[in-house]
Amino acid sequence: MDVHEKIDELTAIVENARSMPMSASCVINRGEVLGLLAEVRELLPEEFRHAQMLLADRESVVDEGRREAQRLIVEAEQERLSLTAETEVVSEARRQADRTRSEAAEEARRMRSEVDDYVDTKLANFEVVLEKTLNAVHRGRDKLRGRSPAEDLAGPEGDSGMPAHPLDTPER
Repeated sequence: MDVHEKIDELTAIVENARSMPMSASCVINRGEVLGLLAEVRELLPEEFRHAQMLLADRESVVDEGRREAQRLIVEAEQERLSLTAETEVVSEARRQADRTRSEAAEEARRMRSEVDDYVDTKLANFEVVLEKTLNAVHRGRDKLRGRSPAEDLAGPEGDSGMPAHPLDTPER
């Protein structure tokens, strides 16, 4: 039995007690009421222990909840710092990649320009060599036809005004 049931019994005794005429007082059995109060006294320490255990348990649950909340806050802060650090690392990596890309593009442009200059110089030298070779070929052909370079200045037709052979016309 618990304290509440005993208090309910005491309340029922007082409510059912015989009333005194013309008064708020009533007649109750002293022994019965004192017996019930003794039983309540015996039950109270157990109820108090139970209540104290519940309070202690409640406080331990609240403390555990606080510890868990603090742990979650610390984890969240560490995660935030980690994500922030990763974001900074990613940002720095992107900046470095952009720098590397622009340096590579600049190097490619510079190399392309150097290659173009080199090829142009080689082609110009080749052009000079080809012109010299072509002039040597023309002189050789003129020699084969029996003309001298002085006659070449007069024209390809010679004395008659006609080329000696159709293929002998120099192409300049």
